[in-house]
Amino acid sequence: MELLDKLTILSDAAKYDAACTSSGARRGFKEGMIGCTSSSIVGCCHTFSADGRCVTLLKVLMSNDCSYDCTYCVNRRSNDTPRATFTPRELCELTIGFYRRNYIEGLFLSSAVLGSPDRTTEQMVVTLRLLREEYRFNGYIHAKAIPGTSPELVTALGLLADRLSVNIELPSEASLRKLAPNKTKAAILAPMGQIRDQEAESKAELVKYRSAPRFAPAGQATQLIVGATGESDRHILHLTESLYGRYRLRRVFYSAYVPVVENTLLPALDTKPPLLREHRLYQADWLLRFYGFRAGELLDEDQPDFDPRLDPKCCWALRHPEFFPVEVNRADYETLLRVPGMGVVSARRILVARRTGPLHADDLKKLGVVMKRAQYFLTCSGQLATPLRLSYAGVLASLLAVERAALPVGVQGEQLSLFE
Repeated sequence: MELLDKLTILSDAAKYDAACTSSGARRGFKEGMIGCTSSSIVGCCHTFSADGRCVTLLKVLMSNDCSYDCTYCVNRRSNDTPRATFTPRELCELTIGFYRRNYIEGLFLSSAVLGSPDRTTEQMVVTLRLLREEYRFNGYIHAKAIPGTSPELVTALGLLADRLSVNIELPSEASLRKLAPNKTKAAILAPMGQIRDQEAESKAELVKYRSAPRFAPAGQATQLIVGATGESDRHILHLTESLYGRYRLRRVFYSAYVPVVENTLLPALDTKPPLLREHRLYQADWLLRFYGFRAGELLDEDQPDFDPRLDPKCCWALRHPEFFPVEVNRADYETLLRVPGMGVVSARRILVARRTGPLHADDLKKLGVVMKRAQYFLTCSGQLATPLRLSYAGVLASLLAVERAALPVGVQGEQLSLFE
């Protein structure tokens, strides 16, 4: 098979993996090597994947010839699809050739399970070692650790890559048993724990010895498929919170399930991908990481899902009227962050600006507060920011109008469309 044919098959097979970012690494210029990961890199041509994401990495599978039979996966063993496998040398030549043409700034390497997890990872390790040592590639590399891989191979992979990720795929053990019988919760979490521990050890060693080897300096990430099974938003957020806390993940990525195979256990092929739900989960994830929210605050057993029409912070605010209104001239930083339309930057600006005198509603907009959302939830020196005291229904209607205007062009109703 021609190399271009392999690239067509294996890059297309990799498009469903959303955990593809190049942030967090600082691999600077080295004499005699090509590529770097610093933010000052210039001349990179961004490419667009088939689903519209802007990427600067060669995003490809080592192989799509999988020995597993996960029901939801286009590359599953029983699916009739063209198969291809790169040799380590072919993949290195592609990566270096694309880099020299300014098509990419790094590599995102994943793979189907080619025979066994160990055999697959061995091929990935050979590829990355060739890139680093023979081709002298010093750019960014994100590699997938296959669940079930032996600890020694995970260590070898982490010493060659900038970021590792172990895809948890489905939000519950019951869903794994039903749709991915070859995978287990223990096999997925074991390499996550190993990567967490070795990353911490590597940082401690670097404090003592500058020349100590760096293990996955950009940390680890994972991906969850949303919509293939029936777990609630609450379940997914609690899992996300646990992954951040227990395994110190840099990111949890959410991938709206795209129906690619027909099966009675999965949504019908004509079901639209829940892209709006994916969007809301990313917004909620931001609240967990930067706004001090807990999963148990955002959703509970009585209301386990977000209102898809509203962003999660507005949804939480309307469900907790006892918290509002917030007085901007007295509230602390954590309280200000709970106000819809107020972000990290605007909250800090308020803390600084009110030292010189009381703030009024007109001042807040200048400080970056989105008053279209915030005006219903705050007061300035005891005065409501909006001249009208609206009912719950009135506030909801106003926020829905703001949210509809904020959605991308072409979005209709409650469902995003893949193609316009």
